[in-house]
Amino acid sequence: MSKSNAENEIYCGWAPLDDALYRDYHDTEWGVPEYDSRALWEKFQLDGHQAGLSWITILRKRDTMREEFDGFDPEKIALWDDKRVEKALQNPGIIRSPKKIAATIGNAQIYLDMLAKGETFADYLWNFVDGKPIINNWQSWRDAPAKTPLSEAISKDMKKRGFKFCGPVIVYAAMQAVGMVNDHEINCPRHKEVQEFYR
Repeated sequence: MSKSNAENEIYCGWAPLDDALYRDYHDTEWGVPEYDSRALWEKFQLDGHQAGLSWITILRKRDTMREEFDGFDPEKIALWDDKRVEKALQNPGIIRSPKKIAATIGNAQIYLDMLAKGETFADYLWNFVDGKPIINNWQSWRDAPAKTPLSEAISKDMKKRGFKFCGPVIVYAAMQAVGMVNDHEINCPRHKEVQEFYR
């Protein structure tokens, strides 16, 4: 969709028109189904780092975080030692939380353990929705819940496996972002457009 046409459309109110970064994220990424395990894992880690912060804070730091966290490659992060953690903590371009960094390392190790047992992170997540995105029909983004019984169930299962920073609110935000649920407002053009990417 061209910029001129986009200006005449109604888009989700949570992404301000005057914030180009937020707007681009909404218009190109949010709600598009993601089926790649590594990319899904990255999104869940970023949402974990968001805990207590706004998403725009993470969005503005995302490129630097990707660089510091070795492209969110679980195989590399799983091997981080104290020296590598200390290096990361010196980077002002990331969320410098020792607990969140430690959680990311542990989550990488669990990701690899699942893979070694023949279970991909993508299959694990998408099985919760039988492989098909849940399509909601909200008039306003404010109508969407912060968590659902399903996000609570996923959170509980992830915690049982040892994942950290995966509470039901974090999980639901990630589900929205990776297209497991379509929470674009019903009048937002992206509500229909993201469905073109459904398998």
